[in-house]
Amino acid sequence: MEGKWIWTTVIVVVIVIIAAVGAYYFTRPSGEEEKVLVVATSADFPPFEYIDPDTQEITGFDVELIKMIGEKIGYKIEMRNMAFDSLIPSLQTGKVDVVIAALTITEEREQVIDFSKPYWHADQAIVARKDSNIVINSPEDLEGKVIGASMGTTGFLWVKDNIGEDKCTLNAYSSFVDAVQALVSGQVDLVIMDTTVVSSFEKSYDIKQVYTVETGENYGIAIQKGNTELLNKINQALDEIMNSPEWDQLVEKYFG
Repeated sequence: MEGKWIWTTVIVVVIVIIAAVGAYYFTRPSGEEEKVLVVATSADFPPFEYIDPDTQEITGFDVELIKMIGEKIGYKIEMRNMAFDSLIPSLQTGKVDVVIAALTITEEREQVIDFSKPYWHADQAIVARKDSNIVINSPEDLEGKVIGASMGTTGFLWVKDNIGEDKCTLNAYSSFVDAVQALVSGQVDLVIMDTTVVSSFEKSYDIKQVYTVETGENYGIAIQKGNTELLNKINQALDEIMNSPEWDQLVEKYFG
């Protein structure tokens, strides 16, 4: 009888547990586990976003930051990698919800998308091969040079607007990696890129910074135009993170 009583007790406990689990899944708030933000980036810009060589997953400063934001506002983050010049069109057409890609806040971009508060500052760097004897002392020294840039970036646009394609040869590439590889192989004389990533590229390629263009850029997180609710949530989370030890730890991890 005692053994039968024990088995009966076990069965009752199991039934109670199953019932409790079932009750949770049937009574939980609708969509609780379906809140997903599809986030696009261009993973060729270390240390902000890049492909981890060991895991082959998208990682970096921006990726960890948006995941921290997602956790604070109750969203799971689904990362997508694409060419830089596809980011804003993908956001405009609703293919993605958010873009985080060391994206500079500009008046032109603000006409078609909304930006969060700034979270990083940058200028533009002119880089050359390490063995190059090119000297750049002013923007005028860029005239007559073959310059590589990632299509659609602020560096690419700066060369077009300030030097002009009639005074230099501007080669557009789908990524910064492609532009730097073209530099190393001698296809271009110089490459223009954000100052924030030069040190990362110098670790992998024989390049050096030869000039700084002080553009005073600020990076922001991009959201579809008019999505004020999501924008406010992201800004609030950014404020909390940037004023916490979490921010200092994140900066230390990627920038030392």
